[in-house]
Amino acid sequence: MAVLELTVVPIGTKETSVSKYVAGCEKVLQNYPDLEIRLNPMGTVIYGDIDKAFEAIRACQESVFENGADRVYSVIKIDDRRDKKASLDQKIKSVEDKM
Repeated sequence: MAVLELTVVPIGTKETSVSKYVAGCEKVLQNYPDLEIRLNPMGTVIYGDIDKAFEAIRACQESVFENGADRVYSVIKIDDRRDKKASLDQKIKSVEDKM
């Protein structure tokens, strides 16, 4: 399982707010029940099969275009660990235990 963080930045809109584009992306992600999705203030964390996650990210890109953006700039961070399984909550707990 992989952890990906996606940030989409719509370009070519007439407004500075991006929440409608992010909301559209989040709605699309609901179509991927096998992925764990967590919205945060700066992006969306996606946990699950990496191929399915890339499929979901591509669908997010399209939703931003469908909502009126002329261009989409996306930042994707990937943590693809294969030596052991760890949930999103376990990853956070590991850091908190060390604080």
